[in-house]
Amino acid sequence: MLIGLIAAIVACVGYGVASVLQAYGARKSAAAAEQRGEAGHVTATGGPTLRSTFAAALTASFILGTVLDAVGFAGSAISARLIPLFLSQTVVSANLVITAVLGTVVLGIQLHRRDWFAIAAVIGSLLLLGLSSGHAGGGSSNDVVHWGVLVGSALILSIGIGLIRWLGSRAAVVAGLISGVLFGCLAIAVRVVYGIDPFEIGTMLRDPAGWAILVSGLGGFYLHTVALQLGSVNGATAALVVGETVVPGIVGVVVLGDASRPGLEWLAIVGFVGAIAGAVAVAVFGAASHEGKPAEEVTV
Repeated sequence: MLIGLIAAIVACVGYGVASVLQAYGARKSAAAAEQRGEAGHVTATGGPTLRSTFAAALTASFILGTVLDAVGFAGSAISARLIPLFLSQTVVSANLVITAVLGTVVLGIQLHRRDWFAIAAVIGSLLLLGLSSGHAGGGSSNDVVHWGVLVGSALILSIGIGLIRWLGSRAAVVAGLISGVLFGCLAIAVRVVYGIDPFEIGTMLRDPAGWAILVSGLGGFYLHTVALQLGSVNGATAALVVGETVVPGIVGVVVLGDASRPGLEWLAIVGFVGAIAGAVAVAVFGAASHEGKPAEEVTV
């Protein structure tokens, strides 16, 4: 349990700092392209093109953020195998707090009293989850689960790309939410995949869940990058938090046998719902603050 919690905290810090660095890189890339008068960085609906997303990913700060994402992934994977997913993913999702606070320094984001209340609600809810968490269930030998997470990841990614094309500049929260769902699928795939213990790469590659790790991981990374280009880093990250917490939390309890401590089920539910509600509040407040800024402030 302790190792799993430490791994989740490492993932939390890695993902939180990474989001801010990647948002900084995305904004600087967009501002530089605008100053050079380059075309082809925005679609007809106002969303970022694949070219602009690729350009943002090549900035120094974005690359450093990607390295921290890799650290976060390692911590998240370890925690997903050792502690209940509803606890693992919720602790990892607390990177929202790090993103919000660090964003005030690096990105010049102003946090209002309502933002701090929402952040405090997330932290308090995480404490309740930690107190109520019980044992982690195992994996699953059911082929339906292994194929389901692969097919589900591919379908969710396709829906996300379609919505971004349709919504354009209004797709920030949607892109963040769907990237979170994909990261949630990633956690499920890591829990159930064959070939981890003992490590056998051949076994992993023959398992649909192994391919689901690639689809959900790369797809979630791409959609999160798009979300950071389109909107508030706090709003996009908070939406991601909801997606990556709800899906694996429910699947972990219903399918994989995760459980809370006997008699403390109600406390786990309160903590889980409170953390999600706090994240939703930060997403709504962050999106509202972002929309209220002049265009020149958004792109610097």
